[in-house]
Order: sequence, then structure tokens, then C-alpha cells
Amino acid sequence: MDKTCITTAFTLDGTKITKNLGVVRGVTVRSRSVFGNIGASFQTLFGGNISIYTQLCEKAREEAFQIMCDHADQMGANAIIGMRYDANEVMAGVTEVLAYGTAVHIEKI
Repeated sequence: MDKTCITTAFTLDGTKITKNLGVVRGVTVRSRSVFGNIGASFQTLFGGNISIYTQLCEKAREEAFQIMCDHADQMGANAIIGMRYDANEVMAGVTEVLAYGTAVHIEKI
């Protein structure tokens, strides 16, 4: 699937939706390692961006995004509209990241 055909909007300019294939999602659950927590603790002493956690969050979102795209490919979609992220803490130090949207088939106008 062409990543330019994934949008948070509910339409893609220059295309028409020919088929709605339903909701697609990608879920990943991540935890922080003991070493990551120690490194992040040192970073908090100096303030600013906690790069260890930023990298963890980015990796989790990318993984959830890719799983969502794979799900859409399996359904025969060539686009995803209304794409969103959500995250929930499952337990202390364990977070679920969800990427979801509506799989559709589009054609250029």
C-alpha cells in the first residue's frame, strides 16, 4: 500500500472511494526495560526531551502502524482513511499502542 494513501481525513483529494472494507487496526504492547528506566532517570535530572522514551514511543507507533497497514493489505485495501492512534497503560510500565482507521478501495477521478 502506498503510504501517501493513508490519511487522518475521511477523503483523499482526486479520488473516490469505491469500496469500504471496514475497520483495520494494529496493536502492539510495549514495556520499558530496567536499563531504559535507569537511563531515562538520568535524563530527567537534566530536563528536556527524554530521548529513550521518545524512541520507545516512536518504535511502538511505527510497529502498530505497520500492523495496521498489513491488515489493510490482507483485506485488499489500497487506502486507509480516518487513521488515528490511541495508547493506554495496561499496567505500570506497560503500554498498549493502537493504530486504526477505515480500509477502503479508491480510484483516481
